Amino acid sequence: MTSLSSDLLPHIERGLADLRDLVALESVSAQGRMLPETAAFVTRLLEAEGFAVREYPGKVAPVLVAEAGEGPATLLIYNHYDVQPEDPLELWETPPFTLTERDGRLYGRGASDDKGEFASRLAAVRAVRARHGGRLPLRVRWLIEGEEEVGSPTLERFVAEHADELRADGCWWEFGSVDPEGRPVMYLGLKGVMCLELRCRVAASDLHSSLGAVVDNPLYRLARAAASLRDEAGRVTIPSFYEDVREPSPADWEALARLPGDGESVRETYGVTQPLATGPAYHERLNFHPVVNVNGWGGGYQDAGSKTVLPAAGFVKLDFRLVPDQDPARVLSLLRAHLDAQGLEDVEIVELEAHQRPARADAAHPFVRACTEAAREAYGAAPIVNPSSGGSGPMQPFMAALGVPCVALGIGNVGGRVHAPNENILREHFEKGVAFGVALLERLARA
Repeated sequence: MTSLSSDLLPHIERGLADLRDLVALESVSAQGRMLPETAAFVTRLLEAEGFAVREYPGKVAPVLVAEAGEGPATLLIYNHYDVQPEDPLELWETPPFTLTERDGRLYGRGASDDKGEFASRLAAVRAVRARHGGRLPLRVRWLIEGEEEVGSPTLERFVAEHADELRADGCWWEFGSVDPEGRPVMYLGLKGVMCLELRCRVAASDLHSSLGAVVDNPLYRLARAAASLRDEAGRVTIPSFYEDVREPSPADWEALARLPGDGESVRETYGVTQPLATGPAYHERLNFHPVVNVNGWGGGYQDAGSKTVLPAAGFVKLDFRLVPDQDPARVLSLLRAHLDAQGLEDVEIVELEAHQRPARADAAHPFVRACTEAAREAYGAAPIVNPSSGGSGPMQPFMAALGVPCVALGIGNVGGRVHAPNENILREHFEKGVAFGVALLERLARA
């Protein structure tokens, strides 16, 4: 990695102090905890750096839109201030809402996703202002929501209705990572996500298991349903599911061909014993292929020992990760038709949370090139550019309503335990995240 410019050091320390204060705010959107308080604190941080901040009501939490600076380019930044629940609390080695440093890592809920990202970017803005006599030499627009961890139910409508406030030359998205060799990892898109629950009930109450000879079992019916959704290779088997999948562009394939490795770091970090893809297929599937997952299963007796019962009801939780141009509503319709064709008309489909559509930027766009060059400058290494992340988020409304390319590059790491106990970032990655932000803002200001 390249060495840090000495003028960044005080801004990095100020950014880490901001992160400590942010982590202490228990802004768990799934439980409605401390969301207005966190929005107010973020507003004060932004206003202190010259941003005009407007707060709008959301379905779950306030949405903040901030603007500062003037110049030839406009950068839109997207972040969120809400976090996942801290459960299971007993697996945390230190208190989840106290930022704690151990061996060069900073632990705490939101340290990576997404308070660390926001704090590092605000530190970069401070550094650029200091270099330019207290002014920003480009326009920075910032959208910060508090509902991302519950599916961003307000965002699609909000972006469409406030398009004039949000227009920009490009959008710096809320996440990203650094690989174990210190190379920045960029993402130019996100898969869509649709979370569902399949439910089946066969009786008003549980029955003695002897009646399994004459009464069907809801867990068996749900097992049939789940098993019918994909084959042994992980390919979705719902008829017509792949009809709308967009063929990757030549630039997408070129970016894919340059991706290093085949997922070995993920397999080693998490002790994976049943990989579905290695070699070149690993990146192709992660970037370009849709997938269905079973997230959880419930019903019947779950405790120690046996209980000879035929459960009355059960459920299976699923998520679909979709790629451009798949529509969640059409996939839902295809799923219903598929289950009916299996004789599973009684299996109910319940939609959970808000769906998110897939999105992918043009790998050849000038904003993508600017981010690539800024990353090379800050990290001293060419970034690893993924056409898409395997994960999901509310990126599609920005591309559809605003027509802006979105690039995700941030401070996460493969062992960062995002959404899990002991979420963490490396201090070194926070520092480089600030350096990247400065390089990007300065480069755009010269455009």
